[in-house]
Amino acid sequence: MPRCSAAADGCCAVALPFAAAAARSAPRGPGSCGPPAAAAPQRLQPPAGPPLPPPPPPSRPRCPAAMNPPAAGGEETGAAGGGGCRGAEGGGEAAGAAGIPEEQGLSAADESLEEKLRSLTFRKQVSYRKAISRSGLQHLAPVHSLNIPVTNGPVKEPRAALEWTENAVNGEHLWLETNVSGDLCYLGEESCQVKFSKSALRRKCAACKIVVHNACMEQLEKINFRCKPTFREGGSRSPRENFVRHHWVHRRRQEGKCKQCGKGFQQKFSFHSKEIVAISCSWCKLAFHNKVTCFMLHHIEEPCSLGAHAAVIVPPTWIIKNSLKTSTRRKKRTSFKRKASKRGNEDNKGRPFVIKPISSPLMKPLLVFVNPKSGGNQGTKVLQMFMWYLNPRQVFDLSQEGPRDALELYRKVPNLRILACGGDGTVGWILSILDELQLSPPPPVAVLPLGTGNDLARTLNWGGGYTDEPVSKILCHVEDGTIVQLDRWNLQVERNPDLPQDELEDGARKLPLNVFNNYFSLGFDAHVTLEFHESREANPEKFNSRFRNKMFYAGAAFTDFLQRSSRDLSKHVKVVCDGTDLTPKIQELKFQCIVFLNIPRYCAGTMPWGNPGDHRDFEPQRHDDGYIEVIGFTMASLAALQVGGHGERLHQCREVTLLTYKSIPMQVDGEPCRLAPSLIRISLRNQANMVQKSKRRTSMPLLNDPHSIPDRLRIRVNRINLQEYEGLHYDKEKLREASIPLGIIVVRGDCDLETCRMYIDRLQEDLQSVTSATQRVHYQDQESSFPRVLSVQRLSPRWCFLDATSADRFYRIDRSQEHLHFVTEISQDEIFILDPEMVMSQQVGTPPGMPDLVVEQATGISERWNPVVRKRMLSDSGLGKISPHYEVPDKQKDASQTHMLQSPVSSEDQALLQAVISGDLLKFIECCKKGANLLIQGPDHCSLLHHAAKTGNGEIVKYILEHGPSELLDMTDSETGETALHKAACQRHRAVCQLLVDAGASLRKTDSKGKTPRDRAQQAGDPDLASYLESRQNYQMVSHEDLETAV
Repeated sequence: MPRCSAAADGCCAVALPFAAAAARSAPRGPGSCGPPAAAAPQRLQPPAGPPLPPPPPPSRPRCPAAMNPPAAGGEETGAAGGGGCRGAEGGGEAAGAAGIPEEQGLSAADESLEEKLRSLTFRKQVSYRKAISRSGLQHLAPVHSLNIPVTNGPVKEPRAALEWTENAVNGEHLWLETNVSGDLCYLGEESCQVKFSKSALRRKCAACKIVVHNACMEQLEKINFRCKPTFREGGSRSPRENFVRHHWVHRRRQEGKCKQCGKGFQQKFSFHSKEIVAISCSWCKLAFHNKVTCFMLHHIEEPCSLGAHAAVIVPPTWIIKNSLKTSTRRKKRTSFKRKASKRGNEDNKGRPFVIKPISSPLMKPLLVFVNPKSGGNQGTKVLQMFMWYLNPRQVFDLSQEGPRDALELYRKVPNLRILACGGDGTVGWILSILDELQLSPPPPVAVLPLGTGNDLARTLNWGGGYTDEPVSKILCHVEDGTIVQLDRWNLQVERNPDLPQDELEDGARKLPLNVFNNYFSLGFDAHVTLEFHESREANPEKFNSRFRNKMFYAGAAFTDFLQRSSRDLSKHVKVVCDGTDLTPKIQELKFQCIVFLNIPRYCAGTMPWGNPGDHRDFEPQRHDDGYIEVIGFTMASLAALQVGGHGERLHQCREVTLLTYKSIPMQVDGEPCRLAPSLIRISLRNQANMVQKSKRRTSMPLLNDPHSIPDRLRIRVNRINLQEYEGLHYDKEKLREASIPLGIIVVRGDCDLETCRMYIDRLQEDLQSVTSATQRVHYQDQESSFPRVLSVQRLSPRWCFLDATSADRFYRIDRSQEHLHFVTEISQDEIFILDPEMVMSQQVGTPPGMPDLVVEQATGISERWNPVVRKRMLSDSGLGKISPHYEVPDKQKDASQTHMLQSPVSSEDQALLQAVISGDLLKFIECCKKGANLLIQGPDHCSLLHHAAKTGNGEIVKYILEHGPSELLDMTDSETGETALHKAACQRHRAVCQLLVDAGASLRKTDSKGKTPRDRAQQAGDPDLASYLESRQNYQMVSHEDLETAV
């Protein structure tokens, strides 16, 4: 039978006669979960007609509503149903039901045919009824009579949290108060109870994002529009479906493009539009135009793929609610085996929900714990966003209850991952519960940092705080993150046995925590934290501002510094590490703070261990090596810590015994106390699995094939101020037009944002020097022949990158995570940066089309050397520091390639050579500034880099790498054929070798005897250095093979 083309547009009476009849007879169950008909129920009820009309003949013309759907403010334009078709609203009874003129009728001769059609109609009814009930669209069809009231019983109080008891109802909305402008009531104008009141209170569902007035809740219950299902009912009578159905919702505003036609949704002046423009699924986020040509009837019945994050979503088919009443009605079993199994399941008694997962290697189900108290109101916003992207029953609010019950419920889910949204304390809480439950294997934990500090999150590359990164990208990072181990340490506290009972001072008898993940410290820093904690406990109303809290911290630290309250710390402690007594050294240096550090980060991102370099007594710090670092601080080193300094390295050990002889302030992962004289033992507890954020190359189609990345990218840099970003960040086109071009940079195709930042800083310095040299900077308007002057304003140190690849808006990128993002992930031909301190000028204008920046050279000014920044990693416990390195421009580089090393001809050249041989860095830099040539050679025909590498002077090597031509890196001497890396390897200078390797020195180059730098290190008796060079050599070989394959 041909279907009316308006069937998906609300023409139920004409296009779907069987569905209409089925809807009149089918009950409205509370578990339905389909899109609503926001029009009033009266509009959905046509005049009473024949109970079972025959189908229309094949030659019937198309319904006029299909070609011209009504544009009213209600839901009658919904493609999945809504109001009645215009052809179904008028005419007689028979015509209203079947669209057949009344005078046609049926002859007596056709009664047998009619009976056949009736039986066929009945079978059709069953199939349509099943389709409609499964998709939750029973409210879309007309009801039988106006006299039958449509009600769901008494109106319930709007629920704001999930119900986990036996009384849980599938498809309940999660209502949150909202005051967002532009969100219209979901019922539409015709059914809305407060259509003329713009200030009426509204609520928004966190799971499906519909908005309804408080006064319209009862009407929403009448049309029976349910939220997306979060579980399935248990019992033998309900067969299990292994797939999830779409949950279609009408939208008046929709971002992105239609899945069917590929066109955008928003029309001109669509902000005030009251029409339904799209139909989207709350699970997979697919969206279609509200047209019969885009949204087809088969979309209602088809399974849902759960979208881009299907691997981390817990399907509602896994979560089963068992009725406790029916489960207790069991027959008595006489079998001993069955009784034993029944006793084994006593732990699940009283729990109405169980998880029955389907194991799959591609699935990585995610459990999200959010601490709303962290980071102001960030936690609440993050909680709502995760409920929209995931199943709400896999997202838990830690302010309501702890993580224990949720972890117990999901303990048997394979490949489970956990996301802790909060501070480091939230992560420690979850790790402690995992220890108590002894899950095997323990699920890895990722971190979404909220608030400040977050040293553990910084260590695992998650950044120091959440800005506004899309939740969709966060889920991708959690799914693709690398699993690493984190050492966890026990703290055992006893009374000091060396002191009699009467000499014990007042203080706490135990620490706030008996396990730490980040650090344990005593002295100055713990005293300041304790003062803040005690003051906040006494007057909590004075500590409701993050800025005030920071000011109090600064004031308390300054006061403690003047009073020198921790100056005698070294006299009252005894520290023994792995049998080595460190007390004499602590007393000699008079430390005022002692830190036992497990991770490289401390005190909101500082690195107190620093980089040991070629120090033979200490190794770079790691969080998974089973060793803890002991560091001492004086007041001077604590102050230097904030500007890149480090403390005094004391020991790397596995066990610590600490004796205190007076009450001393201490803190464990930020939790302070004043501990009475005690004996404290620190020992390794276990290792926890954590998720480390790694670089992603999947956000753009270009990056799916690594060989398609271009060698160099020419990118325009555009600057945006904070006011325009906050006002226009949801309108990408307007924000693009409001941006100001800063210049053009040329970077490598695999350049990350941390390296790109140095290019932009160098570009800014060049622009400043250009304007100071009486040059004029302007850009050419494409629509005008007159150039406009651009006000050159220096970038503030707080500028950050913006991600312009998302469909809806721009997002800020945390500076601490720039090394995790490639340039090609956020842009192809232009980059947008946000400068919060940028001042708008009247001279600044932005022409259409983003014009190119032009630098006009003034006469008499010589051409400047424009260094190009190159990234080099200085490794320190796996966390890289970026040190700028400058290459010679192409013209100068070409010249230096043909330029041979020369003997020193001037006094500056002679002094430069002597400075390198003697290791005098200051004299070396002074000679370079006077114009000495870096391409000179000594009597042994070795370059300056050879001499510096041989003597092991890392600072001079670094200076030559930054300011000299790159050809020096692999240049060989004429006698032995050795490079600078060969020289450093022969002398076992590890730090110099690392500098040269990170700068790009070849590890496969051989000398005149066929020896590589790795061979020279092996001959010199340094197997560790040889192993390091071998691993880097293998990496270079793999990279070279990939490059050859690409060519």
